[in-house]
Amino acid sequence: MTSAELKETRLKEKWRPSLGLIVFVVLASVTVLPLIGLFFFRLYDNQLIRQTQAELIAQSQVLAAIYAREVEARRASGIALGAEIPPEARPDPNSRVAPIKPALDLVSDQLLRQRPDARPAAAPADAAYVEIGARLWPIIIETQKVTLAGFRILDPHGVVIAGRDEVGQSLAHIEEVATALTGQYRAVLRTRVPDKPPPPIYSFSRGLGVHVFSAMPVIVDNRVAGVIYTSRTPSNIFQHFYQERIKFVLAALAVILATVVIGLIFSRTITRPMYELIGRAERIGRGERDAFQPLAHHGTREFAQLSKSFLDMAEQLSRRSDYIATFSAHLTHELKSPLTSIKGAAELLLDSLQGEASTLTRMEQKTFLSNILGDADRLATMTQRLRELARAEAAPQNERAELRAVVAGLASRFPTRTINASGCLDRAIGMSAEKALIVLSHLADNAVRHNAKTITLDASSDEATIGMTVRNDGDPISEANRERIFDAFFTTRRDTGGTGMGLAIVKAVMTSHGGSIRLLPADRGATFELRFPAG
Repeated sequence: MTSAELKETRLKEKWRPSLGLIVFVVLASVTVLPLIGLFFFRLYDNQLIRQTQAELIAQSQVLAAIYAREVEARRASGIALGAEIPPEARPDPNSRVAPIKPALDLVSDQLLRQRPDARPAAAPADAAYVEIGARLWPIIIETQKVTLAGFRILDPHGVVIAGRDEVGQSLAHIEEVATALTGQYRAVLRTRVPDKPPPPIYSFSRGLGVHVFSAMPVIVDNRVAGVIYTSRTPSNIFQHFYQERIKFVLAALAVILATVVIGLIFSRTITRPMYELIGRAERIGRGERDAFQPLAHHGTREFAQLSKSFLDMAEQLSRRSDYIATFSAHLTHELKSPLTSIKGAAELLLDSLQGEASTLTRMEQKTFLSNILGDADRLATMTQRLRELARAEAAPQNERAELRAVVAGLASRFPTRTINASGCLDRAIGMSAEKALIVLSHLADNAVRHNAKTITLDASSDEATIGMTVRNDGDPISEANRERIFDAFFTTRRDTGGTGMGLAIVKAVMTSHGGSIRLLPADRGATFELRFPAG
């Protein structure tokens, strides 16, 4: 199995999600997300319970303050107080505030069973406390009309002195009441249905079957004077949802509509351009020339850049492939002539040496050997040009050189010719001195081989490029040849050793470095315009 086949096999074996699957998962997650929120209703329930506790604390404290005033007004008549609050449990006398924060929690607090029934009191309530209960009862009635809370007013021993039911009975055995009779506030959660286990903590709304009970102690002179015992059911979250059902239906429809819109946008901006680019790649692989056209729809800026870069790269590779094929055909043709000549001359010389009498004169032998040496030199020159062409097409890597140094190197290579240079020779170009010298040397060599005596260089610059005009006074280029002078292996000096690769190498160097070369009209000799990238 080849490495390509092994790579393809591994590519098939490894599972990868498709883009459509990812889009579906994202859209499904967006759709299901509101439904997942149903499992977190208990968080909202918890907030409703704490809100209910806060309301009971506020109402109890108001009644406790009124209760305490009534008890203080009867201290002179000898009204009896309850248990004394331990010093460590008393509020700081220097503090102006002593807030009671609601702290009930469905998760951490124990959910108790239904509140126990009242029991007969061990002793009846003091007449003074019964009178206080009678005075508070109208206030309780008016408060219940608005708050819907249940109220029980207890004396220092836990006997009910005000309330719709249970007046005269004791609630001292209830846990939260027992705590309040010691001077400490306490609130608990109890189930509303008797003899049923508490609902699981992971149910949708644990607060549906819950009652909040709050026991607020009444403190007079650091002693317990009574308890304000209140209770209320928290707001029903599902009842709230039912009341707002139209809004929730509209919200659900809005979510679905938004999901569909997101899907369409995602498909138009991501999926559709992606599949079009995949199809374009397959067409390019099959060799279809019209596949290099821009995509009909890009979707996003990134896909536009990606498709442009991909199609440009594919087109460049296609052109390079065509160039290599054409170049190989030309190279084969160019190598065939000298090789055929060398082989023919060598065979004639061999036949002459193997014969009994030499069939070739010494002059003919010398001519054949000269032809072999000439063709070998031509092959060596062509090989050197091929190496230069390969180096010319190599990608540049932060190259930089000054024109003055390049011109000085050119003058040293052609000492028998006059080279005049002017313009901005101090500017740096984005090309190495070696490659710039290759460009100018080939232009100068062509000029010399066409009888030029003077070569003139004139440099000018702008922000991005540096231009150079190269003129010579040699033989002019005919109109028929002007369009072909940059083609590889095109030459008018084939009989004198020309390879036709000099100007092709010049163009390859300039193109690979982001520059250009073109032939300008001239009355005498030849004039070329070079555009170097600025360094």
